[in-house]
Amino acid sequence: MFDDEAAALELAEGAVQARLAASAQVEGPITSVYRLEGEIHREREWRLVLKTRPALVDHLVLHVRALHTCDVPEIIVTPIVGAGIEYAAWATGGHDEPTRRTARSPGALS
Repeated sequence: MFDDEAAALELAEGAVQARLAASAQVEGPITSVYRLEGEIHREREWRLVLKTRPALVDHLVLHVRALHTCDVPEIIVTPIVGAGIEYAAWATGGHDEPTRRTARSPGALS
């Protein structure tokens, strides 16, 4: 989580530029409620979701820790148990640019 949208975007772009993540989404603002040092806090924050392949997770975590604005950044790694074939191939294949399909005219053959 980030308390500043610009910081989240900067980290997102840096991770994608460094090819540590295939893509990133900055979500927010959202409201987080948490306990810290015995007190309840309510903060407006932005969530950063980074997508990478398993071989790059440790490198991406180090990258996030080095550049995050918090002393203890929220880093959660979630394995993907299923994905579309084309997306999975792109996301795990070196993070090159995906090809975009163009709209087909009615009656066009696949």
